[in-house]
Amino acid sequence: MSRGLRWSVVACLTLEFTALGIWTGGLVVLVAAVIPSVFNTFGGQDAGGLFLTRAFEGYNRLVLAAIAVLTGGAGWRTWIGRRGVPLLSATSAEWMLLGAMASVAAVIVFGLHPKAAALQAQAFAAHGEEARRAAFAAFFRLHWPVRLLYLLNLGFGIALMAVKVRIWLRPQGDA
Repeated sequence: MSRGLRWSVVACLTLEFTALGIWTGGLVVLVAAVIPSVFNTFGGQDAGGLFLTRAFEGYNRLVLAAIAVLTGGAGWRTWIGRRGVPLLSATSAEWMLLGAMASVAAVIVFGLHPKAAALQAQAFAAHGEEARRAAFAAFFRLHWPVRLLYLLNLGFGIALMAVKVRIWLRPQGDA
């Protein structure tokens, strides 16, 4: 492998791991640190909930960028692999996990999150305790599967890291 190709592979893999780190680490930080601090700091469900909605919208944008980086990196490695360096090719397991991650992210970003944000806004705007309680109940019914999908995608991201590490650590002759 030429020196230029080697450096481009290092850059590609570094970008892929950075994207996976943002994808998985970002969600862990939101769930483990940001959510508890928001509700302990802002002191109210409305302010805290609105802040978290905005935080997850930012995270969703990062996930879309990560999908682009991961897909581009895997595609480039596969193209290089077909040109004589098969060890670099993205495996079917990588493509399947990336496809699953992208599909789940698309359902969240383009389908469920906008609906959840709209239901949350309705709950904040509701007048009267009973109307507010009903609006928040509808919001939380929709938000529960969204949280499960985020956790599923976290698991897919960790699995993709494990697949990449396992493949890159195998002996050269096992390609």
